[in-house]
Amino acid sequence: MIIGDRLRALREEKNLSQGEIEKRSGLLRCYISRVENGHTVPAFETIEKFARALEVPLYQLFYDGDEPPPMPRVFKRKSAGELAWGSTGKEARVLEKFRQLLSRTNESDMKLLLFMAQKMARGKTHAAAAGN
Repeated sequence: MIIGDRLRALREEKNLSQGEIEKRSGLLRCYISRVENGHTVPAFETIEKFARALEVPLYQLFYDGDEPPPMPRVFKRKSAGELAWGSTGKEARVLEKFRQLLSRTNESDMKLLLFMAQKMARGKTHAAAAGN
């Protein structure tokens, strides 16, 4: 697709002259003519001016249709929440089971479990430090 052809087609579809586009966009009529005839390729900022002057969404200058084109399927990066342990799959099921079991645990058993977890965590950090 040649942008000049598309600009001319949209302008003529709206029954606008190059002079009217000149008034609406601030671009010189001779420049508009050069773009429409394919002698000049406009910068993106200039294309935005054309879109405003023609009162059309920017995508319509590049796409012929009433609706925007479908978004391409691109790789979606995982968010921090999705990367966290227990956010999906088997880990999430195990975490949910722990949550259910811990909700039924009495306070003294909960304190014992937390104490043991702290000792285990300290043991890992001490062992890692000793290994360096």
